[in-house]
Amino acid sequence: MKKSLTLFFIAAVVAAILFSSPEFSIAKIFLDKIEKEYGVFAKRRAFALVQMMNSAKDQEEMDKLEKVNDFFNQTPYASDKDTYGVSDYWATRLEFIGHDKADCEDYVIAKYFTLKELGVSPKKLYMTYAKSIKYKTAHLVLTYYETPKSIPMVLDNYNFKILPASVRVDLIPIYSFSGDELFGAKQAQIGKLVPASTRQTRPWDELIITQQKE
Repeated sequence: MKKSLTLFFIAAVVAAILFSSPEFSIAKIFLDKIEKEYGVFAKRRAFALVQMMNSAKDQEEMDKLEKVNDFFNQTPYASDKDTYGVSDYWATRLEFIGHDKADCEDYVIAKYFTLKELGVSPKKLYMTYAKSIKYKTAHLVLTYYETPKSIPMVLDNYNFKILPASVRVDLIPIYSFSGDELFGAKQAQIGKLVPASTRQTRPWDELIITQQKE
């Protein structure tokens, strides 16, 4: 009996290892680079992001959305003028982590890339340009469609709770585009949310997070 239980336990452990998602990690050399460029607290934030991703990687999609939304919404809001010295600047996720400051499009970009790495299909994720009635300003949110015909769920840095778009009467949707259309949206100067910095011809996501089996 004991032998059977032991074999069952070993088989269960092996199955868990085989069928679980690979672990996310950041190479030490890259963490050291983050610390050198942004400081030790940025290094800790990058490590915390990886820990969050590993805790979410095998969960249901809505749970992934909740974890990612909560993680990035902890970062304080700041205008691009205060952070980068220009009126509009679309930060990469590395810059988001490094500066620990963000405005609406920075939250959206960071959430998009993280959810994509967690296995959420980019076909379900859209960046939605809207008008905030409450704040009387242009705003960008990430929207998630469980199916093409579903009412989208809104991931926002104004309202931290993920809610259906039909409930978010404080937002007037104007235009949506996919992450793959991000550069095109910049070029088209959607809603004046285009960064002035020409150096943003580099890849959108510079935070090198890899996956590998233990």
